[in-house]
Amino acid sequence: MTDAQSRRGPNGQGLFGLGARCFGHRRLAIMDLSDRAHQPFVDNELGLGIVFNGAIYNHHALRRELADKGYRFASTGDTEVILKAWHAWGPASLDRLQGMFAFALWNRDSGETHLARDRLGIKPLYYAVDSQRLRFASTLPALLQARDGIDTSVDAQALHHYLSFHAVVPPPHTILRGIRKLAPGSLMTVQASGRCDVTPWWRLSFERSDEDEARGFDDWKGLVLEALRRSVDRRLVADVPVGVLLSGGLDSSLITGLLAEAGTPDLRTYSIGFEAVDEEAGDEFKYSDLVARHYGTVHEKLHIPAAQLLGALPDAIDAMAEPMVSHDCVAFYLLSQAVSRHSKVVQSGQGADEVFGGYHWYPPIAAIDDAQAGVAEYSRVFMDRDHAEMARLLEPGWISEDWSGRFVASHFAQPGAGSPIDRALRMDTTVMLMDDPVKRVDNMTMAFGLEARVPFLDHELVELAARIPARHKIAQGGKHVLKEAARAVIPHEVIDRPKGYFPVPALKYLRGPFLDYVRDTLDAGAARRRGLFRRGEIDRMMQSPDSHITPLRGSKLWQVALLEAWLQAHGA
Repeated sequence: MTDAQSRRGPNGQGLFGLGARCFGHRRLAIMDLSDRAHQPFVDNELGLGIVFNGAIYNHHALRRELADKGYRFASTGDTEVILKAWHAWGPASLDRLQGMFAFALWNRDSGETHLARDRLGIKPLYYAVDSQRLRFASTLPALLQARDGIDTSVDAQALHHYLSFHAVVPPPHTILRGIRKLAPGSLMTVQASGRCDVTPWWRLSFERSDEDEARGFDDWKGLVLEALRRSVDRRLVADVPVGVLLSGGLDSSLITGLLAEAGTPDLRTYSIGFEAVDEEAGDEFKYSDLVARHYGTVHEKLHIPAAQLLGALPDAIDAMAEPMVSHDCVAFYLLSQAVSRHSKVVQSGQGADEVFGGYHWYPPIAAIDDAQAGVAEYSRVFMDRDHAEMARLLEPGWISEDWSGRFVASHFAQPGAGSPIDRALRMDTTVMLMDDPVKRVDNMTMAFGLEARVPFLDHELVELAARIPARHKIAQGGKHVLKEAARAVIPHEVIDRPKGYFPVPALKYLRGPFLDYVRDTLDAGAARRRGLFRRGEIDRMMQSPDSHITPLRGSKLWQVALLEAWLQAHGA
């Protein structure tokens, strides 16, 4: 299992056994590059040990506080700080951590083991549990290395979610029935008896005080910029240089501007582009070049011809912890490969659209007062296909209930968000964001031992944004308060440009060798034996791939082919 995660941690490995418990770790050295920070990290004096993936940005401040309490430290990194903080404060220590993390911490004497995941789910944690054993890992394929007793058949409910939410499978489900994932902001406590209890330790609230409602737009704008400056600065904590994945959009450009404003020396920025198809451009170099020139960054552009893109597909799919249909997965894979030659840490702009209301489906929902109507409108504008279309696509044995419709209704019914638009923003920030853009960036960067940090998912910034009335976020085409705050930092040409996205046209308009790849995948014996999809529907999509595009501009044919390619790649 540990060997299967070697690409995520190329700088060291370790194993530690304690009775019926065994822990493994692969290290990516970012903080305290010495062997003193080797993991598994064991403190025999306290009777605690830990394996940890992530970065704690306030570990210096916590170390000082713990030292004042009498704790002694053997290393200078963040791993040992988590362990000492747990000893000092127990589960309440999670509230003190600023950063991204997934860890397993064990108590030698009580026999308890605690698995924890950060508030926004930036770092992954998968597990498989039965009456005999619990296994966990940072990637799902690592668990497949110990498949004894693990049900690797497709989960029908997860399949419904995958085909509805452009590959998002909300926790605790994964596409495989026998493997689950810990929800963001959750803590699992495993007793010596084997009992497992999962409890949430953080929830995002969209409730507002009277003061919040009365605060003016300019005040919110100032608070956002101040919080974002803090967030970007926090993510400079490392013993290696920090660069930026610069797409040329508002979000990554603003991060670049704030890093330049902070005086980051020799700031490196990286952009990627692909061949155009018909009238659809394959890059946004015009804007990334503008930003790089404006700030004098050390800029690297990577242009990928179609043949290289096709050749990288199998490796990119193999690097996916779960099937991810977004076209930019392979883009991030290739970009990460290039970036890793020069940098070990990068900041990236994921999350701004969800946190600050940048998507086109928010204004129609904002116009609705009735909660039930909000569910219907969100489903209409966001979901790739409705339940009726799902029934036409799937073989009868794979479809029963409208799992995805029920999930949206259930999430909208939860307390803590009073209006349909706030419920939609909460859904996207706490579920869709974590299991789509955040997951794919973590997977593709870590495939090359590259750590991606996401300033827009600083929990204090996210909590602040949730308190901002939606009208200030979705106005003027979306992200209004963020755009106006950005005017103090970056060129207006980047702010006032048409909204773009990470384009990979060849995976949207499947033609030539790309269509052949899809056909070979779906015609393979494994796909036919699995029998997920009606062959008539697959053949119809094959005849005219361009005619089968989701409301959010994805290829329906690529969606089904990617799932099957991932299942075949991982022997599921």
